[in-house]
Amino acid sequence: MAAPALVIFGIFAAIPVVGVLVLSFTHWDGLGAVTWAGLDNWGRTLTDPVTLNALRLSLIVTVVSWVFQAPVSLLLGVFMAGRQRYRAVLSVLYFLPLLFSSAAVAIVFRSLLDPNFGLGKALGIDWLSQDWLGDPRLALWVVLFVIGWCFVPFHSLLYQGGVRQIPVSMYEAALLDGANRRQQFFSITLPQLKYTIITSSTLMIVGSLTYFDLIFVLTNGGPGNATRILPLDMYLTGFRSYDMGKASVIAVILVAVGLAVSLGLNRLSGSNRMDSQMEGV
Repeated sequence: MAAPALVIFGIFAAIPVVGVLVLSFTHWDGLGAVTWAGLDNWGRTLTDPVTLNALRLSLIVTVVSWVFQAPVSLLLGVFMAGRQRYRAVLSVLYFLPLLFSSAAVAIVFRSLLDPNFGLGKALGIDWLSQDWLGDPRLALWVVLFVIGWCFVPFHSLLYQGGVRQIPVSMYEAALLDGANRRQQFFSITLPQLKYTIITSSTLMIVGSLTYFDLIFVLTNGGPGNATRILPLDMYLTGFRSYDMGKASVIAVILVAVGLAVSLGLNRLSGSNRMDSQMEGV
């Protein structure tokens, strides 16, 4: 029964990864002949200040994205899980950013943040008229905000589903014991959302290593290299500098880091021991 899925995975995932690994040991401009390079690409990549800076930026994006998105998504998800009609209406509004393409979102925010013709100029608000995407000190934080705006709705939806799976009887028992809302949240909601938090965090952290289209359209890695994270560095190296060997090294690094993070989170969470939390309810 698993054979069709394994065949598809092999064709579209395993074989391309092996191909990229082989290319990382070659010189190729994308058009001409492929020549063997040995460890030359790896040496150039691991000592290239631009790539090392891209790795540092990717780590910052990963950590800050989780720190920002995780609590906001959790709180919104808990709020959205309520049965009141006004919460259902707000849930629809919260979910809207997920329906838009990343490229469209980037174009809209780039227009809104334009210091000459953007929102700040239209409203006459001086501090909003800053060069948000042209200032190296601000650009990365603006990108992180836009990323959060795009992806918080998805994780909120995960938490909303998780909260609605918690038995109401647990909250009723807590009320009888005199627990207030804050105590219910920390003693019932959070523990019951353990595996949802693990799943959301894994998707969030691994997904942070693959951001490309939004940043490419929003800043193209600029100003300078202020927002040039690893996926963007891989693209620019391969398709702008025509250095497919070095770009393949960056791709292998991304795959290795993503696998390491996923396996680490699974081991840390004890995913092989994830018994149902509904057991005995």
